[in-house]
Amino acid sequence: MRDFHAPERSLVLAVNGMAATSHPLASQVAIELLRQGGNAVDAAIGAAVLLGICEPHMTGLGGDCFVLLKRPGSDEVIGLNGSGPAPRGFDAERLRAAGHTAIPLHSADAVTVPGAVDAFVRMARDHGRLGLDAVLAPAIRYAEEGVPVAPRVAFDWAAEQGALQGAARDLFLSDGQAPRQGQIFRAPRQAALLRRIAKEGRAGFYEGPAAEDMVAALRAAGGSHTLEDFAAAETEYVTPIRGPYRGTELIELPPNGQGATALLMARILERFEIATLDPTGAARIHLEAEAAKLAYDARDRFIGDPALSMRYLDHMLSDDTAEGLAALIDPGRAMQGPAALTESVHRDTVYLTVVDRDRMAVSLIYSLFHAFGSGIAAPGAGILFQNRGAGFTLAAGHPNEAGPGKRPMHTIIPAMLAREGRVLMPFGVMGGQYQAAGHVRFLSNMLDFGMDPQQAINHPRSFPQDGALRLERGYPAALHAELAALGHRIEVPDGPMGGAQAIAIDDELGILVGASDPRKDGCALGY
Repeated sequence: MRDFHAPERSLVLAVNGMAATSHPLASQVAIELLRQGGNAVDAAIGAAVLLGICEPHMTGLGGDCFVLLKRPGSDEVIGLNGSGPAPRGFDAERLRAAGHTAIPLHSADAVTVPGAVDAFVRMARDHGRLGLDAVLAPAIRYAEEGVPVAPRVAFDWAAEQGALQGAARDLFLSDGQAPRQGQIFRAPRQAALLRRIAKEGRAGFYEGPAAEDMVAALRAAGGSHTLEDFAAAETEYVTPIRGPYRGTELIELPPNGQGATALLMARILERFEIATLDPTGAARIHLEAEAAKLAYDARDRFIGDPALSMRYLDHMLSDDTAEGLAALIDPGRAMQGPAALTESVHRDTVYLTVVDRDRMAVSLIYSLFHAFGSGIAAPGAGILFQNRGAGFTLAAGHPNEAGPGKRPMHTIIPAMLAREGRVLMPFGVMGGQYQAAGHVRFLSNMLDFGMDPQQAINHPRSFPQDGALRLERGYPAALHAELAALGHRIEVPDGPMGGAQAIAIDDELGILVGASDPRKDGCALGY
């Protein structure tokens, strides 16, 4: 139970519908769409597109998305892979010959064809009620009228504005500077693009003037993208993958996302009596860090384009693999981390979840990858391109080797929790590479230590990255010395580790229970 003396958030309770997003306006729009007769798919799309205006450094129409969807009246969960491929003219050998060991982050080579718009159009057509006109109307209105820049967004915008280049600086800076907290940000060119998509569907983005503008911008930046690449881009339905943790099932998406990493890490940690440990103690943090190193090493060996990576899933998700990796963990000493990777990982993403009165549930994650993505903009469309191609490796023969028409490994992963086939909760944890570990930490907080969803989100975070164990400032200083004695090099990052949203479906009481991360500007709202 919450300590009401502590300055924390309460759970949000409602009956008819719930939305949890990283910005209050997006949560509000989702609820408005539900009240207009829309379902969870309509509300999720409307909120997601608006987040591209509210948090343009995190996400936008030039990005990718992944979705888990529980149908109403059923516990069947389907997946949608909304990630786009590298252009057919991509040449990894050219980059290797130029001396590159990794794809340059802020280059056209890092831009794969954006997949999110195709995913949104397909979801709306196959599962929505209201139609694109109604679903996109709120985002169009806010893009024209503007939104006041929220506190966390202002913090990130100022820190990351150096990534913007060329036309992007005119579109996303004010007099050459990041907008201040409370300053109004407008995106009228995106409003025009959204109107075209509302009228023409995917053709309004992947064909015609918008596609011509995007291809011209990418080719001017040195890319090989063509109109044919954009016209051929297509998202696809996929079968989710599942794995156990403490009597529940964690539901994730298959490659090219890193969901299998979360499932493997959960299987490793299930071999330890986590519930007997102090939830904020050194022993728990150490075990999680070691399990993460092992699970992420497997990720970086095996996950990439689905056509190549699916063959490795059985190995990654087997009990024998988890048992063998768990045996490598020394409770008294930190292991040397995996070798430095050529894949680029970072933290910039938005996650949202919506559940409607029919208990359709959407778990959706939507991202540009790095802050402001590639930093390259299409000036006419007014959008930024993601740099998901930086998730490829240039190592020849690797399952995640960059190549024409291939999809790179993605860090973004939506999730759901089920027990005995019954979906209990859509949830997600933002934070780039942290996300898989964040899913497991969130579940462990609830299932090992009895926290409610909001407490599980609030709890301080830790993660091994780049040879250091990163600890949020929520941990006491004395803990640093204990972990250092185990062989960890401690770092405290400047910013918090990601964010999270969750909605629990309580069938016994007939209510929805929402939680939203105070590390972001957002909230859970219901009606």
